[in-house]
Amino acid sequence: MKYVVGIDLGTTHTALAYAPLGVDGASVDTFSIPQLVSTTSIDARPLLPSFFYVANSAEGALPLPWDASRPYAVGEFARTQAALAPGRVVSSAKSWLCHAGVDRRSGFLPLHAPADVERISPVDVSRRYLEHLIDAWNTSMARDDKAAQLQKQEIILTVPASFDPAARELTVLAAESAGLKHVTLLEEPQAALYAWISMAGERWRKEIKVGDVLLVVDVGGGTTDFSAIVAVDREGSLELVRVAVGEHILLGGDNMDLALAYEVRAKLKAKGKEIDQWQMVSLTHMCRTAKERMLSDASITEYPIALVSRGSKLLGDGIRTELTRDEVSRVLLDGFFPEVSSSERPATRARSALTHLGLPYASDAAIPKHLAGFLGKQADALTRVTGVACEGRSLLHPSVLLFNGGVMKGTLLRERLVRTVGSWLQADGGASPRVLEYGDLDLAVARGAAAYGLARQGRGLRIRGGTAKSYYVGIESAMPAVPGVAMPISALCVAPFGLEEGSRATLPTDEFGVVIGEPVRFRFFSSTTRRTDSAGAMLERWAEGELEELSPIEVTLPAEGREAGNMVPVRLAAEVTEVGTLRLEAVATQPRVPNERWRIELGVREEA
Repeated sequence: MKYVVGIDLGTTHTALAYAPLGVDGASVDTFSIPQLVSTTSIDARPLLPSFFYVANSAEGALPLPWDASRPYAVGEFARTQAALAPGRVVSSAKSWLCHAGVDRRSGFLPLHAPADVERISPVDVSRRYLEHLIDAWNTSMARDDKAAQLQKQEIILTVPASFDPAARELTVLAAESAGLKHVTLLEEPQAALYAWISMAGERWRKEIKVGDVLLVVDVGGGTTDFSAIVAVDREGSLELVRVAVGEHILLGGDNMDLALAYEVRAKLKAKGKEIDQWQMVSLTHMCRTAKERMLSDASITEYPIALVSRGSKLLGDGIRTELTRDEVSRVLLDGFFPEVSSSERPATRARSALTHLGLPYASDAAIPKHLAGFLGKQADALTRVTGVACEGRSLLHPSVLLFNGGVMKGTLLRERLVRTVGSWLQADGGASPRVLEYGDLDLAVARGAAAYGLARQGRGLRIRGGTAKSYYVGIESAMPAVPGVAMPISALCVAPFGLEEGSRATLPTDEFGVVIGEPVRFRFFSSTTRRTDSAGAMLERWAEGELEELSPIEVTLPAEGREAGNMVPVRLAAEVTEVGTLRLEAVATQPRVPNERWRIELGVREEA
């Protein structure tokens, strides 16, 4: 491999950064991505908007240097078309990727598309973005050097910290189907911190001290993520340990775009102008562009809005208005960043039995309420890691704030949140946090992912996050059934206390049997008290309260050429992944096909 490559597959934008391997002092660079910006113009830009547009028959092909007959477009041109032909554009595919209420592998996007548009799945949309990156990179960086092709490099692909195992697995599936072979996942808030450390150089050691609690507030296009990372002293060296991750909150720029669209619609209605649902979708996309421009450029005081009437191709036939900076500030500050007390929590509401198909957005748009809930829930997180009690405190007290995500480019939004968090901590007996400044929040995650890739090579600081418990899988006895007697079960330690994420556990070479082709149940246990059990330790008995049984995982392991119901001899392998899941593999000792194995994953973070 010649490069380590960081990819931010974002809800609103996709970005790629890279660094050469084996070069001392190498820095991280951003790759400018060639893309269509109009039907006749191609430009290389650092951000590839995460939009997918299906061309109509009259347009024909939308050619690129590496594909002259492409019937679709991704990037800037696709984003422009979202406001003109919303029924032919897919946006927010990443949010759909984590929606457990739909079949994320089936084609149903774009919603409400015309009959001539073939539906596509969230996984396939993500694959198209990655394929575009591969083709663009190979055309620019590997034209004369096949060893430099993107699919042959070390890829660090970022995901929200709150992504569940299924969403992470589907992200990897999209990458593999695009042709990327060497993929590691990394949480976006951690990537943001890696970006800041990389930018700061040795200065980071002066700004972060032992005992500091870093809070990463990541508000992107589709999700809001919180991560807490503490600086600890390990044998005289400063080390960063991730201690808490927030719940999955589908709340971000998409919600704000819709809120701004409702603001503009109300203004139009007051002037006697009504818009239909089709125009409302178009208006939402226009408000996204207006918001992004105003958050990025403080000199813009208003942004023009021009809605085309259905069936018309002329802007003059539509409705014109504008979105002002004052309106954007008011809607975002009052609606999404209100000043609330630390005791307030997100409101919940009873859901309707029948709804239109859509994303399960958070029921309360007030981001500070979600943050207050996170800090309250994690009040003892520092104690769990350092053993230092924080008595009398109702909140986790961050001493350092790091912002990430395109939404947080807004100065007023950052200032409001800093002031709000500071008031909470002071009222709880603490001090206001200081803020770590980073330049381009749109590129931070991709650049941080590449920096993390270098750190994995020993060229930089690693953020640690060992398991807070020991984990065990239940092994049922093979004894004959006895009436009235439960089948004895042993507990095999597959992840000892403190196992670092990204590490494998060494398990015994004993053979076990796994049942395939029919529903089975995996039983898992955890312990906060048995901290000395090593990987592979087999517990035949344990004291009451020593092990806590977790929710079982019920699954049908695919037979794939074997007879359903067979018991296959296997050896077990286990690792805790970089994104906080326990991956247990059953590897066939007499495989029918090369590398025959079955895999399941269990969340091992306290919030999972």
